[in-house]
Amino acid sequence: AALNPWDVMLCVSGTAIACENALVLAIICYSPALRTPMFVLVGSLATADLLAGLGLILNFVFHYVIRSETVSLLTVGFLVASFAASVSSLLAITVDRYLSLYNALTYYSERTVLCIHTMLAGAWGVSLCLGLLPVLGWNCLQDRTSCSVVRPLTKSNVTLLSASFFLIFLIMLHLYIEICKIVCRHAHQIALQQHFLTASHYVTTKKGVSTLAIILGTFGASWLPFAIYCVVGDPDYPAVYTYATLLPATYNSMINPIIYAYRNQEIQRSMWVLFCGCFQAKVSFRSRSPSDV
Repeated sequence: AALNPWDVMLCVSGTAIACENALVLAIICYSPALRTPMFVLVGSLATADLLAGLGLILNFVFHYVIRSETVSLLTVGFLVASFAASVSSLLAITVDRYLSLYNALTYYSERTVLCIHTMLAGAWGVSLCLGLLPVLGWNCLQDRTSCSVVRPLTKSNVTLLSASFFLIFLIMLHLYIEICKIVCRHAHQIALQQHFLTASHYVTTKKGVSTLAIILGTFGASWLPFAIYCVVGDPDYPAVYTYATLLPATYNSMINPIIYAYRNQEIQRSMWVLFCGCFQAKVSFRSRSPSDV
């Protein structure tokens, strides 16, 4: 079959995603210091995005090398599970950031570690179930009229996935609004303790709110078009519409390492040690708390 340029772009996107997140996982595994709950969550996100990148590559290879309905179902199920785990890990990171601010005094307790592991186990368990649904029979291979804009998924299947995304997006939006309130309140209390509102108070608050807006805005801009199109789209529409909304969704997995990993100074230090084998003592790195945004 002739190469579809959209499939090539998805494969290139998957390759970039896999390389970026493989590096993040290598850094976390290489550095014993990166064992805090925050980095466990970042590792979960990187694992999910790495699998999603590999899934895009495998989907391209199998589509043009091994044309089989069974293989197509397996790759689609793999992609659904991977992207679902990625979105679920983002939700877990948001919950963790909220808890680290709301319960700052007890954040480093064993209870927090248990909560993190429970969240991740639930997120990956649900994601695996969502990925298995088309493989176990919830597909349109036998009934073409039930197909969605993402073949071989059914309309009801993509509706479920879209509804789950909308729910997660609303929860994240609510939590980030609460985080903004806590950050602003803490900054204001610090300023009042100093008996005056300094310029740094406004700068710090504005920076924190702007960062949160960028995080949530990037997530929404990447996934919302595809989630909406899955609900309102018709399988008879040109396939270019599906590609045009799906490709930006994959960019979220490409941007996640930059937002949640490479900006962290502890990971920057570990990356320096990993690649250079040494650490310049004159370079100062500030340890970031899990609530840093």
